Amino acid sequence: MTTRPLGSKHHAWSALALAVSLTGAGAAARADTLSDLREQTDALQRKVNQLEDAQRKTAPTGAVTGGAIPGSFTLPGSNTSIKLGGYVKFDAVYSDITQGVDAVANQQTVDSAIPVGPGGTPADHKRGQLTLHARQTRLNLATSTPTSYGNMTTYIEGDFFGADGNESVTNSNGFRIRHAYGTLGNFLAGQYWTNLFDENAYAETVEFGGPVGEIFIRQAQVRWTQPFAAGEWSASMENPESLFAVSGAPLTAGSATPVRSDRDRYPDITGRLKLKSQLGTFNAALIARNIRIDSTAAADAKWGEGISLTEVVPIGNGDDLRANFNVGNAIGRYQLSGFFPDGYVDATGKVREAAYRHFWSPVLRSSLILSASSTDIPGGGTFNGFNKSARSAHANLILSPIPRVNLGMELIYEKRTVVDGDSGTLHRLQFAAQYFF
Repeated sequence: MTTRPLGSKHHAWSALALAVSLTGAGAAARADTLSDLREQTDALQRKVNQLEDAQRKTAPTGAVTGGAIPGSFTLPGSNTSIKLGGYVKFDAVYSDITQGVDAVANQQTVDSAIPVGPGGTPADHKRGQLTLHARQTRLNLATSTPTSYGNMTTYIEGDFFGADGNESVTNSNGFRIRHAYGTLGNFLAGQYWTNLFDENAYAETVEFGGPVGEIFIRQAQVRWTQPFAAGEWSASMENPESLFAVSGAPLTAGSATPVRSDRDRYPDITGRLKLKSQLGTFNAALIARNIRIDSTAAADAKWGEGISLTEVVPIGNGDDLRANFNVGNAIGRYQLSGFFPDGYVDATGKVREAAYRHFWSPVLRSSLILSASSTDIPGGGTFNGFNKSARSAHANLILSPIPRVNLGMELIYEKRTVVDGDSGTLHRLQFAAQYFF
């Protein structure tokens, strides 16, 4: 089920991720056939667009007509195409431990919320937690308007993982922004996935949180994307936010809280090159960040960098191979849920992920996803309580009886270890039903 419909000198190393989906070979042998099908599809789409144009020209005054993008409409007297979309998703989650009353960590995996140490082994009365929710339900609105500079588009999307409600009476939850951006030709401004990573390379999971170690962040940015014959290049300036582990008096297990900067001065800067060929789609991206801290304990700033390499290679029968590898000394916050800070004192870290997706039939598929992350932190006990490593495993089975419905089941295991050696584990079983519109 695609939960993302169908992520002294300061260092924090990250390396990630492999996503594989195989049911058989033969992609090269089918390339010509797929190319012919694409050409036929493009020709059919052009005919549809011509018919829709004719319909708009002959429609009665004041009539709502079909828009220029599939599934859209235009209002009377307007040349703006409007499309509504989203899905309803129900989740049933059973965990072997509870992470608190009304805790969002009982509804999606939050690695940093797994209890560790003596307090991380719950007594019998703290074991077992069943949660039913529909918070991942998503709504989006897209528009497209032709201009002399190219299409002007807007996109707004949100879900209900905003301000937490309670489960006592109404189970009400706040609506939050996921994406909110506009484009004019090649220029984008607003909130969207970071340009550091290709979101098409994510592994498919039933649960919302995802494997440990992914590059996974949405934030405000300005971006320029320039297509060329073999693909495109893009560059962005994105919202800065420094997250630091500050040395000092030893902290007890589970009590470590990173320090956030209140004087970020420079945007995070990224550049990405995307190449497309018969073999697949390949991305190489760079990021430069000014990691800055300002507190009573320290006042310092360093420039850091990161590299992201991803690929999506079709194999045949709907299968594909997805891989990504990320490394750098300033990408801690860019990992899923900010598991590691952006900087320590002379620290390095690594993150790895591997996933295998198999289509048992055109309507039934499953994925096995293994992920591991770790960081080397200066000794002396001054960072006790900060995250040192995490491990996760996801195994799922997803049935799509019709194209716009997913029914899924997933087994999840996660382990969190902190600097002083204390650890805790989470075992989870999740069922979900997802209906797109």
